[in-house]
Amino acid sequence: MFFRFLVSSRVLATTSLISYQSSLKSQFSPVSCSSSTYYHSFTRKSTVFVRSIMASSGQQFPPQKQDVQPGKQHVMDPTPKATCHEYKPSNKLQGKIALLTGADSGIGRAVSHCFALEGATVAFTYVKGIEDKDATDTLGMLMKAKAPDAKDPMALPADLGYDENCKRVVDEVVNNYGRIDILVNNAAEQYKAASVEEIDEERLERVFRTNIFAYFFMTRHALKHMKEGSAIINSTSINAYKGNAKLLDYTSTKGAIVAFTRGLALQLISKGIRVNGVAPGPIWTPLIPASFSEEEVQKFGSEVPMHRPGGTIVNA
Repeated sequence: MFFRFLVSSRVLATTSLISYQSSLKSQFSPVSCSSSTYYHSFTRKSTVFVRSIMASSGQQFPPQKQDVQPGKQHVMDPTPKATCHEYKPSNKLQGKIALLTGADSGIGRAVSHCFALEGATVAFTYVKGIEDKDATDTLGMLMKAKAPDAKDPMALPADLGYDENCKRVVDEVVNNYGRIDILVNNAAEQYKAASVEEIDEERLERVFRTNIFAYFFMTRHALKHMKEGSAIINSTSINAYKGNAKLLDYTSTKGAIVAFTRGLALQLISKGIRVNGVAPGPIWTPLIPASFSEEEVQKFGSEVPMHRPGGTIVNA
C-alpha cells in the first residue's frame, strides 16, 4: 500500500522526487512550474526564439559530443534546468538527512536542490576527476538553498560499483550527520551498441556495477542507519518498459532496478521504510552528449508526445 511506481517523461521527473515526504502518510504531489519567469531579458527571449526554430525542424539542441562518461553538465548547451524559481518549499523534509548518488548533475542535482529547499541536509556522490566542477557547482547551489537548521552539504567522490566504496560513503555520511533518512540511488552510465555482439564481458560488468550493483550495495549499508519513516528512492527508466535497441545493457539494468524496487518494497514494508522508483523518459543530462552522436543529440527527445526532453527550459 505504501509502494508507488512512477513513470514520467516530463521535466517534472527531475523534481518530483521531492514529493516523497518523510512520513509514511505522505502522498505524491507533482510540482508544476511555469517557466515564464525565465524569460525576463531580451537575450533569453532570443534564445527561446532560436530554440523554437530548431524544434520546428526536429532539432532540439546544437550539435555537441562529450568523450568521457558520465559527462559534464557545465559544458552542455543549453545547461540542463536544475532549479525552479517559482517552486514554493514548505519544510517537507525539515531535519532529514538525505544521501543521493550521482547528484552532481542532471536529475540528481535537481533532486538534491529540491531536498535542500525543503529543509534536508544533503550529501551526494560524484565521479572524481570528471565531475569535480559540477560537484563544486552543486555544492554552491545547496549552500544557498540550505535551511537555517540544516547542516552543510557534502560531496563525496566514489566509484559506487564496488561494495567497499559504498560502505565508505555511507560511513562518512553517518559519521558527519548521525543517520540517513532518505537514500536516492541515481548514479548511472550508458553506452550505445548496434548489436548484442558488441557488448563484451568487461563492458557488461561495468554497466551493471554502476547501475544496479551499486543500488544493492548502497541500500544494504544505509539500512543499518535508517529507521521507520525513512525512504529509499531508485531511479530507473522508461526504457525498462518500452525497451531500447541501442542501449541494451543499460536497459537491462533499468529493468533490474524495477524488480529490485518492487521486491525491496515488499521486504521493508514491515519496517516502515518506503521504497519507490521513478522512471523518467528522455531527460537532458550529461549522459546524453556523452552517449550519443552529435546528430542524435540534436534531435534528442523529439520523439515523445511533448516533442522535447525533460530538464530543459521551454516557453510557457
